[in-house]
Amino acid sequence: MLRMIRFLAAFVLVLAGIVSAQSRNLEIYWIDVEGGAATLVVAPSGESLLYDAGYAVDDRDAKRIFAATQQAGLKKIDSFVLSHYHGDHVGGLPALAKMIPIDRFYDHGDTVEEVDRERLNIYKEVAGKKRTIVKAGDVIPMKGVQIQVVGSDSRFIPKPINGGGPNPLCANAEQRPPAPPENGRNVMALFTFGKFTFLDLADLDWANELALTCPVNRVGTVTIWQADRHGNLDGAGAPAFLGAIKPQIILVNNGPRKGLGQGPVPPYSYEKLSKLQGVQDIWQGHLSLLTERAYNTSDNLIANFGETAECKGNWIKASVAPNGTFTMTNGRTGFSKTYTVR
Repeated sequence: MLRMIRFLAAFVLVLAGIVSAQSRNLEIYWIDVEGGAATLVVAPSGESLLYDAGYAVDDRDAKRIFAATQQAGLKKIDSFVLSHYHGDHVGGLPALAKMIPIDRFYDHGDTVEEVDRERLNIYKEVAGKKRTIVKAGDVIPMKGVQIQVVGSDSRFIPKPINGGGPNPLCANAEQRPPAPPENGRNVMALFTFGKFTFLDLADLDWANELALTCPVNRVGTVTIWQADRHGNLDGAGAPAFLGAIKPQIILVNNGPRKGLGQGPVPPYSYEKLSKLQGVQDIWQGHLSLLTERAYNTSDNLIANFGETAECKGNWIKASVAPNGTFTMTNGRTGFSKTYTVR
């Protein structure tokens, strides 16, 4: 009898844990790394994934990422995904790995230009035997969240997912030359949690955006799109691509003088994004100091305002409920806004 009571008690505890995990939200932190990239994803199960690690810069970005992991209540990072070997994506990793354990590492492989080889070697030293090279079509494990690799090492998934299909916008799509090769080799991923989708293509350029979505849109429409190339849409943001993925929310991980606002026509990027059909809001990591104030989103949706030397490194957070609603929060002010997934 006592054994049965213990069994039932243990069963109730396990069941309570399952119900609790199912009722928790998916959380995504866009950590301010001054126009680099660092996105922390925490599943309802508590499992975590960090996508890129910002710059080296006196361990500034590693410290900001570590602070976000503590905000999220993490004792370790289960998975680290490196999009590519540029310094604004991998620079903070060595210092971060000394601050918090990282269990697994994912990347696009060893194909790099000579200029990026030193960073590749540093990354390999940190990852060691815990490294996995992913290819298009692979799935990165995370309990309760589907993470599909839609591109890696300049190759894309062959068949559409997430309701994708023929893209009529490709017929007259403007073509532009590709950016330097490493931008096209990104590990690119689509995160799915119920009806909610988040697309992170890192520094994908115009030519490769079209390769991913023309003549067939292989990623479907998305809830949140993290703007390619930090919002610098001089060499990204192809209309046929943007019109195909139809983002509901755009997250721009720019810096005060990097990303959004760059280019030969400074207001072009924000104007382009704000006029996209179906976009409800644009959230920015920084006010762009490269252009007029009018060519930025509203103050409530901007996490940081000053120059780099004055920056507090405020994050932006999405908390996604299982019922299809999600709340975006500005770490600078605490301002939040709730949306319903379309």
